[in-house]
Amino acid sequence: MSDASGIPTPDKTDEDFWTVFSHLVEPPWNEPTTDDAFTMDERIHDAVRALAEGISTRLLAYRAAGKPLDPVLMAAPDVQLALLRALYEAKLSVDRLAESAATVAGRSGANYAQLGAAWGGIKRQSARLKWPHAVVRKSASESIPLHYAGGTAVVHHDADADAWWYTATAADQEEKESDPVHGTYAEAIAGATEFLLAHALPDRPSGT
Repeated sequence: MSDASGIPTPDKTDEDFWTVFSHLVEPPWNEPTTDDAFTMDERIHDAVRALAEGISTRLLAYRAAGKPLDPVLMAAPDVQLALLRALYEAKLSVDRLAESAATVAGRSGANYAQLGAAWGGIKRQSARLKWPHAVVRKSASESIPLHYAGGTAVVHHDADADAWWYTATAADQEEKESDPVHGTYAEAIAGATEFLLAHALPDRPSGT
């Protein structure tokens, strides 16, 4: 496990917060342990089982009849098919969340080699193919769209003020246009992301 003692941890009100925020920490993560993997399996299974119980026609029939759901019913072949269908939905959720994470990381300074390393060690070219819009070359006049938490934001550069600003429409249709006060692109995208998360729809995964 990496030693975290030397990593600076400024508060958001500190003058150097955004400078530190923009600096990518190496290594970005510690490798998950076997226990971490088993815990993840259990949490995913809990979420997927809840969905399977909600879409299984057999279990819906039991509910309609006012009968309790005996745990043994989960072993029925059709209920297992409902579980498999729920697992497919989980895979789609993972893909959406991965795209959001890759986009925010890439547009905040990470490169495709680093994105590929995080995604199980795939090559840089494969990461570029998987998330073609994650890493964007930013010019002074370029406006860069971001989709996050069910909403959309566009980060702009104000050449006159030499500062970044953003416009955003959140999942709940709340809109915001910031002032050109952000000193870096990373600061502006963090502000946009914070706004989109604050106005995400209830019970919706933050990265979709």
